[in-house]
Amino acid sequence: MDYANAARFLKSYNKIESQLKSLYNERPTQNFTDLVKRCSDRNITVRRYEAELIDYGKLRNAIVHRAGAAGETFIANPGDEVVANIEYIERQLCRPPLVTDVFRARKLSAVFADKPLLTAVQTFGESEKKTLVVYDHGKMAGVINSYFLLRLIHARAAAGEDVTAFLTRTTCGQVLDEKLLEKYYLLSGSATVFEVFEAFEVRKDIYAVIVTENGVLGEKVLALLTPSDFPAINHYIETYNAKTF
Repeated sequence: MDYANAARFLKSYNKIESQLKSLYNERPTQNFTDLVKRCSDRNITVRRYEAELIDYGKLRNAIVHRAGAAGETFIANPGDEVVANIEYIERQLCRPPLVTDVFRARKLSAVFADKPLLTAVQTFGESEKKTLVVYDHGKMAGVINSYFLLRLIHARAAAGEDVTAFLTRTTCGQVLDEKLLEKYYLLSGSATVFEVFEAFEVRKDIYAVIVTENGVLGEKVLALLTPSDFPAINHYIETYNAKTF
């Protein structure tokens, strides 16, 4: 009997098991079902496919028979659909799509720290974005949010100050506020689309996810995703054949 499907199934199963143990530093002898359940709280892909993975753990024991020195002997052969599905889960878990590969081409709206605030107002109007990245010598110094800027303008107007003078004499760098950055979530360039999806699910109050090389302030921004991008992220995951929640 041709056991090609069994060989493919076992290959993906072993990669999945190895990946879970590697990512979460579990004991080499950790039971596969327990490993899946433990990891489902930490990884969106495992959580998404928890039921299938547990079933595949049982199936693995049904198709493989250990025969001492002879090694592993196949005693059953899974169907094509089962093999295709476990191979797909393996790709999702071991080689998930990076957010920089999927959304990096998007144009960012930015201003320079030494430019007057009036430049930010103009950029907001032209880009119709709610967040501008502020660069200082090629590195991200912070962000300016449209609502934050409107509050600054309102405060000056309410105090009877010359708003035009404020916008022309104050630079973008002078109004940067570290507290505003608390409304943004920084991720590294190795972040996956699933991690961005999860960030918006967990932190529903954030203005945007900002992706830099190492996920720290002071680096060039590789991607900036806002809640308005969430439908596109969800659509990408669905078209990637991932199951919906």
